[in-house]
Amino acid sequence: MALMITSQCINCDVCEPECPNQAIYFGQEIYEIDPHKCTQCVGHFDAPQCVEVCPVDCIPLNPEVIESPDDLMKKYHRLVALSPKG
Repeated sequence: MALMITSQCINCDVCEPECPNQAIYFGQEIYEIDPHKCTQCVGHFDAPQCVEVCPVDCIPLNPEVIESPDDLMKKYHRLVALSPKG
C-alpha cells in the first residue's frame, strides 16, 4: 500500500525532503503523496522515512492503494530505471 497524508498535517515541511522517490509534494492545503511514486521506502530504507520524521503521526497507509511487498519492490525498480540517476 502507498502512504497518504491526512488532514492532521501541520505543514511542518519535514517529510518532503526525506522521500527518496520524490512522492511527497505540497497540495492545495497540505502535503500529499503521489501513490504512483510511493514505495513506503521499499528498496531505499527499512521503514518509511516520512513516517519516521512526522511529528504529528498523520501518515497512515492509503486503503485505496493496495499493494503487496512484491508490488512495492517492482515499483521501486521501475522508478529507479526511470530516474535520471538510474
